Amino acid sequence: MIPDESRFEPDPEEIVGEPPAALPDGWVVDSPDPADRVDLARLTQLLRDHERQGRGWAGAGVDDVLVEVSEAGLRTRENVVVRDEAHLARAWGSVHDRAGGRMLFLHVVERGLPDRVARACSDLLVEWAVGQAVAVGSARGLDVQQIDTGAYAGDERQARWLTDAGFTRVRTWWQMSRPVVADEADLVPSIDEWSDRGVRFRQVRRAGDGLPDDSDLRAVHDVLEEAFRDHFNSWEETFDEFLHRLREDPGHRWDHWWLAELEDSDEPVGALVGTVSESGAGSSAPDGSYVSYIGVREAARGRGVAKGLLRTIIADAAGRGRDRVGLEVDADSSTGADGLYTSMGWVTKYVTESWHRDVPVV
Repeated sequence: MIPDESRFEPDPEEIVGEPPAALPDGWVVDSPDPADRVDLARLTQLLRDHERQGRGWAGAGVDDVLVEVSEAGLRTRENVVVRDEAHLARAWGSVHDRAGGRMLFLHVVERGLPDRVARACSDLLVEWAVGQAVAVGSARGLDVQQIDTGAYAGDERQARWLTDAGFTRVRTWWQMSRPVVADEADLVPSIDEWSDRGVRFRQVRRAGDGLPDDSDLRAVHDVLEEAFRDHFNSWEETFDEFLHRLREDPGHRWDHWWLAELEDSDEPVGALVGTVSESGAGSSAPDGSYVSYIGVREAARGRGVAKGLLRTIIADAAGRGRDRVGLEVDADSSTGADGLYTSMGWVTKYVTESWHRDVPVV
């Protein structure tokens, strides 16, 4: 269940106290203000600069920041900023109560700060995140709370800070993309519903008011929970947590959710949740689609379920005039999923890493 109130400590000073001596005079720890346009624009700039340094280009926008700092987002998140003497945010941290035992941590420090100051900002963000891990872990009744953060492969500054702060690099992820052309709109008979080899592929049903069928949504959740049960760092997520989190995504669309069912029994055996990857304000480039989740139940593997779902989102993207479909794959997985993606035209655009630290809850 999604809590009515956040499990986090809202006052950053309760965790970190006085700013470290390495910070210049007048620099303070504070909370961001999503109602302040200057603050919102500054956080967006910090995030975009972080992306540009890490992978070569920026993709984040204001909506991505609002997911973290808006009033709705704060049901499962908390944020902190380090401000200079002019009240400008120079570093930003965000934590997300993702699932029982797993807390995500966003860690962004302004590029170009002097090394000593930048490191002090990083240490402060980590200290705050550890305190939040204790708070959320305690509220969940855990003995240990995992902090899960990330870095772009090759970002030596971030890797050095995380290593020194007690994090361990645990996984590598290929961020892949596949070009889409208009003719691929005919890749499947219909993106609404089609069948192949005894498997039916269809969109999640929606009622007259446009809202999705609850039983279909639960079927998607059940399929994905089962499909990912043995995958790296999989944590059980309730249906309410799952739905709340995916609806927060700025690219969320109900008509980007598909189910795969056995025709002879109507049993759901596969699911794909897609989103829109917008090209950004002012850009003339087409939008793209993104595979947020794809999963197939073990008993149905080898029947072309995953390939059928992927063909469906490719056809859907082509029909919408989009030019690409992106996804993420575990570079260390033994499932061979990367072979399927490569055979269907996906290539790696950049690489990210997962870094973990286990925090005892006292």
